[in-house]
Amino acid sequence: MFTGIVTDLGTVVSAAGHQGTLKRLRIEASYDPASIVLGASIACGGPCLTVVGFGPREAGGCWFEVDAAAETLALTTVGEWEAGTRINLERSLRIGDELGGHIVTGHVDGLATIESRDDVSGEDTPWGATARFVLRVPRALAPFIAAKGSVCLDGTSLTVNTVEGDLFSVLIIPHTLTVTTWGERKAGDRLNLEVDLMARYAARLADARAAE
Repeated sequence: MFTGIVTDLGTVVSAAGHQGTLKRLRIEASYDPASIVLGASIACGGPCLTVVGFGPREAGGCWFEVDAAAETLALTTVGEWEAGTRINLERSLRIGDELGGHIVTGHVDGLATIESRDDVSGEDTPWGATARFVLRVPRALAPFIAAKGSVCLDGTSLTVNTVEGDLFSVLIIPHTLTVTTWGERKAGDRLNLEVDLMARYAARLADARAAE
C-alpha cells in the first residue's frame, strides 16, 4: 500500500526486455541501500514493482532492479521506459507512517492522456508557477473520477478539480512541479492512472446488487 506522496525521483539506467513478456529495469535513487530488502515493494511511476536486486552507488544512494511482467507492460507506460527516463518513486507504507495523500495500491487501471497544460504565472509569488492540466481517460474509467475526489497519476496523489465527460483537470502546485516528474509533463504525454479504491469497490457493489 502507498499514499501517492512521492519520496524520490529515480532514473532508469538500464532496461532489458524479452519480447514484451518481461522487462528488467535498473533504477538509481537516493534511498539508503541498507533500508531496502529483496522482495520489497516500490511504487515506480505508479505501478507497484518488486525489488529483485539492489546495491549501493559510489556517488551515494542506491540502485535497485525490478521486473515488469506482460500485464504491467500492456497496461502502463513501463514498456516505454528506457535509460534516462525519470520516474516518481514511493516506498511502501509502514504502520505508523503519515497518510498524507490517499490509499493507493500501485495497481494501474489504465492510461490518461494530457490534453493541455496551462501554466499560471508565478511572478506574483516567491514560490513559482502552478500548472493546470486537463487529461482524457478511457470512457470505461471516467465514471470512477469525481470532482474533489482523489486520483493517482504517475504515482502522485492528486485532487480532481473538474470533470466533464471523459475529461478532468488537476492543479499542480510549484512544490510538486519541482520534486516530481510533473514539471516535465506536456500535452500528449500518457500517464499511469489509478482510480480511487473506494470508487472501484462502490461500483463493484452496485453491479452486484443490480444483478440480483
